[in-house]
Amino acid sequence: MKKLQWKIMNLVLRGKMVLADKKGEGALNTAITVLISVVLGALLLAGLYALIGDVVLPQLKQRIIEMFNFNG
Repeated sequence: MKKLQWKIMNLVLRGKMVLADKKGEGALNTAITVLISVVLGALLLAGLYALIGDVVLPQLKQRIIEMFNFNG
């Protein structure tokens, strides 16, 4: 029972410390992380869009044309 009380008090104390922190360091780190994630996501989507537009769609179009022009 004492262990449980100690863990609860430790959790409450840590929560108070986080709420009392006025440095703003956590918010800055979060903002930078979100910005980096957005930029990397945009680069990934641009790469996929270029790959699909330049490689996949022309090949798909050619295969469909070959499939319907079958003279067998």
